[in-house]
Amino acid sequence: MGKLRGKVALISGGTTGIGLATARLFAREGATVTVTGANPQTLSAARESLRGVATVFASDSGSSEDIVVLAERFARTGIDVLFLNAGTAKFGPIVGLDVAALDESFRVNVRGPWLMLKHFAPLLRSGGSVVFTGSVNGQLGAPGSSAYAATKAAVRALVRVAASELAESGVRVNSVSPGPIDTPLYAKLGMPPDAVKTFAKTLVDRIPLKRFGKPEEVAAAVLFLASDDSTFMTGEEIVLDGGMTRV
Repeated sequence: MGKLRGKVALISGGTTGIGLATARLFAREGATVTVTGANPQTLSAARESLRGVATVFASDSGSSEDIVVLAERFARTGIDVLFLNAGTAKFGPIVGLDVAALDESFRVNVRGPWLMLKHFAPLLRSGGSVVFTGSVNGQLGAPGSSAYAATKAAVRALVRVAASELAESGVRVNSVSPGPIDTPLYAKLGMPPDAVKTFAKTLVDRIPLKRFGKPEEVAAAVLFLASDDSTFMTGEEIVLDGGMTRV
C-alpha cells in the first residue's frame, strides 16, 4: 500500500469500467484522485460510488475548452499521474459506417488525449507518469473495427512521440492495451443483447485463458506504470488480452 502516497492523479474517462477501478486503486495507494466523464448518468453514479475516494468532474474529453478549464484546476497543485483513459467505440463495416462515427472516434480517442497532453504537459512534475489506454484492436484487422482500430493505432504512435518529447523533463509515457475486458463498453456497441452474447463467445473462444479480463486487472497494470515500480520504462505498451494476440 502507499505506492502513490502524496501524488496527484487525474483519470479521464474515470466514471465506469477501467477508469473507475483505477480510481479506487489509486486512492487506496494514497493518491489524491480526480476523475472526469461526460455522461450525466455515469457522472452521477460515480459521484455516489466514489464519495470520499475521488473528486468527479464533468469534462468532455474531446473538447479543447473543457480541457483548458480542467487544466486550470491543477495549475497550482501540479500533477504526478495522468491516466488518459477516455474513449469511445464505434463499430461497423467501412462501407456502412457513418462518417460522423469516424469523426467522433478520432475526436474522443485521438484529439482528446493529444489535447490533454498539450495542456497538462507543463503541469506534470519531474518523475511523473502518463498512461494511455490503447487496445489490441490497434494491431488486429478485426472486421467492423476500422474507426476504433485506427484511433488506437494512432494512440500507440502518440505514446512513442510523447515519451520522446517528455523524457527530458523527467516524465514517462506508457500505455496499457487491453483485449476483451468486462466493462460497459460492450453494451454500447449498438447490437441486440443476443448479438452481444454471440460476439462475446466468439472472443472468448479466441482467448487462451478462456475469459474476459476484469477492469481491476487492467487497473493493476496502470498502477505499475504510474508508480516507481516502472521508473525505467517509457514508450512501452503492456498488453492485457489473456494471450489472444500473443499465443
